[in-house]
Amino acid sequence: QVQLVESGGGLVQAGGSLRLSCAASGRTFSSYGMGWFRQAPGKSREFVAAISGSGGATYYADSVKARFTISRDNAKNTVYLQMNSLQLEDTAVYYCAASIRGVTRSTSWYDYWGQGTQVTVSS
Repeated sequence: QVQLVESGGGLVQAGGSLRLSCAASGRTFSSYGMGWFRQAPGKSREFVAAISGSGGATYYADSVKARFTISRDNAKNTVYLQMNSLQLEDTAVYYCAASIRGVTRSTSWYDYWGQGTQVTVSS
């Protein structure tokens, strides 16, 4: 069982930056591919970024590529999402998720989910 706790969300002006963190329980964190997803009001949950267990491979949605960076520190059981040049359309609840089967853009691939952290971008 893996428990995930996100933090770092908040209110930021357009063009600003935030860094989200996701702390995981358990001693096998490096065995899990990790992903970040987001869900805006009235919309379905969408893929944002993912990183392999070793951190050697990363994947991004086209909408965030070159603005967001996913990373992980396996010694701290934590995955991060650095978000720069935030835009109004980035407003959403952001979730981290863990997959024992590796990384994918599909929500159904992930086994464990955090409770989410709100990111609000204002004009």
